Amino acid sequence: MTRVRVLIEPEQLDPEGLREMLDSDGCGSVVSFVGLTRGEDEGVTVERLEFDAWEGELPGVLNELAEQALGQFGVSSVVLAHRTGSVGAGEPIVCIHVGSAHRAEGFEACSWLIDELKRQAPLWKKEIRADGEIWKTGLG
Repeated sequence: MTRVRVLIEPEQLDPEGLREMLDSDGCGSVVSFVGLTRGEDEGVTVERLEFDAWEGELPGVLNELAEQALGQFGVSSVVLAHRTGSVGAGEPIVCIHVGSAHRAEGFEACSWLIDELKRQAPLWKKEIRADGEIWKTGLG
């Protein structure tokens, strides 16, 4: 199996299906993070998020982050997937699965990956809310 899998999904994310793509051979730990669209922000109902991406760059940035996590944290494998387009309340936006020999490095790598994804990935999101539309600041 491949040590790194990166997917950009315009339709939907299947966290369990993505988990099956993780190479967990020899691993004693799988740490997962699934980010969901909140149905409320600052007391206002959120209908959905709309993600814009620099599609030519996004896969490369995510792949580079996953490869860096392998070396920096000594984990065995990473599956990293992100939605684009419209993501309704309660639906998965991002999914990260990390396979590692021990849980500590798995948790560290998973936490680092979501933080770096939000910092570096060329993604922008707009909240469609009951009171209008708001572009959220920053990347991710």
